[in-house]
Amino acid sequence: MTDPNETFPGGIGTLLPQYQKRRALLTHKPGQELPAMDVDFKALAAMPLPPQELPRPEGMSRVAKKRHMLLGELEGHSELTLLHGLLISHLRKHTYPDEAPALFLRLWAEEEEWLLENLPTRWLISAVITFAQHGQTEDDRMLAQSMNILFSLMKIYEAERCFSGLPPQEPFRIKDRNKSPLPMGMKDFSVLKGDLEAHLLAPLWRDAKHAPAIGNLVRHLLNLLNADDSTVFRRFALMRETAQNR
Repeated sequence: MTDPNETFPGGIGTLLPQYQKRRALLTHKPGQELPAMDVDFKALAAMPLPPQELPRPEGMSRVAKKRHMLLGELEGHSELTLLHGLLISHLRKHTYPDEAPALFLRLWAEEEEWLLENLPTRWLISAVITFAQHGQTEDDRMLAQSMNILFSLMKIYEAERCFSGLPPQEPFRIKDRNKSPLPMGMKDFSVLKGDLEAHLLAPLWRDAKHAPAIGNLVRHLLNLLNADDSTVFRRFALMRETAQNR
């Protein structure tokens, strides 16, 4: 019998099968392997992607299905962008081609500037998350894991915010605040005087200085976050400005 007091009946451990299911190996057919370690990245960057074939052909391997999906998502980009997406897709799994980690690390070591300028932001986020498992230094792995938590929680929160009916650029009205206590005995956050944002974001900016592989990527993402007018941080800033003006 399930416990009505549990959000996840049976405990958090029951989520493991769902977590594992999405991490199964991307199988492939002959000729669908990753390129050799000495592949010319600049040549791939200059090679436009072909159009996505619709409807999707039958009998495709999991790798071919992933490539087909990426062709639709990355329309107008290059083969290097698609290779980056395929590498991340492999590295999110429990088992992946032996050469995938080294190829991913070489790509970021040699083509960081190009990747920062050309990858969609969602793929920059996916890239930094991938370093949490595959970074070569502890500083890179620890910082990448922190960025993973930051963006995952933002995604959950912003998904719930969609059900408020308000656009992401519109802050909540201070007078509508519900004063019910926060969960798990946490103290409330003060819109006017709270420093939680600084405690959350400033250490990420600081630690980027010591992360050799992802420091520039992390600061680039934090700058993008700062410039985005649709985040919880911007809404709190607007609420703070309104409260101070009153």
